[in-house]
Amino acid sequence: MDSAVEFNKEIVFYKTVHRRVKHPRIEFKTGILTLIIPKDWNETEKDLLLKHEKWILNKHGQIKASLAVSKDKTLIEDRNINSFKRFVKEKAEEYQKELNLGINRLDFKTMRTKWASCSSNKIVTVNTLMRYLPDELIKYVLYHEIVHLKERKHNKHFWNIVEKKFKNPELKEKDLMMYWFLIQKNNMVKS
Repeated sequence: MDSAVEFNKEIVFYKTVHRRVKHPRIEFKTGILTLIIPKDWNETEKDLLLKHEKWILNKHGQIKASLAVSKDKTLIEDRNINSFKRFVKEKAEEYQKELNLGINRLDFKTMRTKWASCSSNKIVTVNTLMRYLPDELIKYVLYHEIVHLKERKHNKHFWNIVEKKFKNPELKEKDLMMYWFLIQKNNMVKS
């Protein structure tokens, strides 16, 4: 970590990245507070941190809670990439038929900020880090992305479709967050 800040006796470590952006932003996508600051920015990091103190503490608390609960979770470490891809391709075929939808392409890559994505060109990209997840969560993420071919936004209609297949998607989302930070903590991202 580059630095640390203390809010109400809670220490939060953070790193600073200077980029060609117009406005500063803060994110916790990898479980580490990251300040993304324009190269010509003339305010202090402390000003940015204080401005977003409530959000930072809330997110930091969520991550700590997820990591605490994730101690009961186990990563699937013995699944090789080829069997993972085969499993995903089979499920993608199944879900496309079930939903009467079709993707144009299924891609795999290691992604640093999300489990999967679905482009407007009907390309579903799956994060290879999903191979560490239990089968049920892999199925959920894949189904979620294929439903985006029918409904782009996470609105009521979208969640109604998802819930027909996976009850309590909010619990799946919480599990995904736990696993996300567990994978980050175990440095699986580079493997």
